[in-house]
Amino acid sequence: MRSRQRVLGAVMRLLLKCLRLGRRRRFRLVREAEQLWHYGRLCLRSLLYNSFTNGDVVLDSLFEPIYWLVDHVTRWFGVVFVALVIGLTSSIVAIVYICLLPLILQTYTPAWICWHLAYGHWNLIMIVFHYYMAITTSPGHPPQAKDDLTGVSICRKCIAPKPARTHHCSICNRCVLKMDHHCPWLNNCVGHYNHRYFFSFCLFMTLGCIYCSISGWEMFRDAYAAIERMKLLEKESLQVSANQTYYQTPPPIFSFRQRAFHKSVVYLWVLCSSVALALGALTLWHAALITRGETSIERHINKKERQRLQKKGKIFRNPYSYGGWDNWKVFLGVDVPRHWLTRVLLPSPHLPHGTGLSWDRPPCVTKQRTPLLAI
Repeated sequence: MRSRQRVLGAVMRLLLKCLRLGRRRRFRLVREAEQLWHYGRLCLRSLLYNSFTNGDVVLDSLFEPIYWLVDHVTRWFGVVFVALVIGLTSSIVAIVYICLLPLILQTYTPAWICWHLAYGHWNLIMIVFHYYMAITTSPGHPPQAKDDLTGVSICRKCIAPKPARTHHCSICNRCVLKMDHHCPWLNNCVGHYNHRYFFSFCLFMTLGCIYCSISGWEMFRDAYAAIERMKLLEKESLQVSANQTYYQTPPPIFSFRQRAFHKSVVYLWVLCSSVALALGALTLWHAALITRGETSIERHINKKERQRLQKKGKIFRNPYSYGGWDNWKVFLGVDVPRHWLTRVLLPSPHLPHGTGLSWDRPPCVTKQRTPLLAI
């Protein structure tokens, strides 16, 4: 009996010892896992630590694949957008010559005919000239040799000199002088040497669309009413022909030429009105930027700088602004009064002021520009 109790006691002590060892081992494994976890987090934070990292940097890193896709799609579809602009503009011009112009010559007075012929062809020449110059003129790129420039920074993407107002275009993969933006409708960057061509194209295209919309308003109403009448008569003729044989079906009431004429007029008015609204808003936006002496990129930079200095009790002054009127003179290249006719109202391939590498005061500016900061 005692031997049995001794054996049972030994077995129980052995089981308790095993359970105690298993618990210690389990606790030791948990502690080792926690130590590995904390060590891994410390290593990861040490590798990714950056004192300049914030929420904006993290979001930019997350959206980098999307930016890459958009840049490549825009680069390859630029030719398609240019062809689309040329095709749509050519179709509008063809409709004007085929549909609107004959009616103008038949119904308008000689004075109005001269006005339409003069203004329409002048507007068309200005649109074609400025669009061709905008897509074929290089926006300007800084030289690769740093010896040619003084006091410039280095672009972190192309590792090249970066003068003031120069920015890197991720689509063209080059730095652009006085870069405003990359325009897919031009398949080109808008920069120092073609900024005037881009704005002039937007302005004259908007004026041309407004001209076509106003001139074709009465024709649009008549064409739209004729199309609705066509649909109604076709429905009635189908109901009548349903009770007749194949050989008794009446011929169509309207010819193909009449249908094409009315639909072309409706297409012209809808397209011109839509483009006038969209492109007109873009033109007004760029006109406001030109008045302030800014580009689209500089507006965001100056806004952040203005807010930063405002917290310190300082006032930000744009160093590239000479005042609203002088900003327009510098942008358009108007040095003398006759340039408003020869360089603004007529096609002119004159170069802008300066080289885009330095920004000295142009000769057409009468006032000294304000300092960068005024405390």
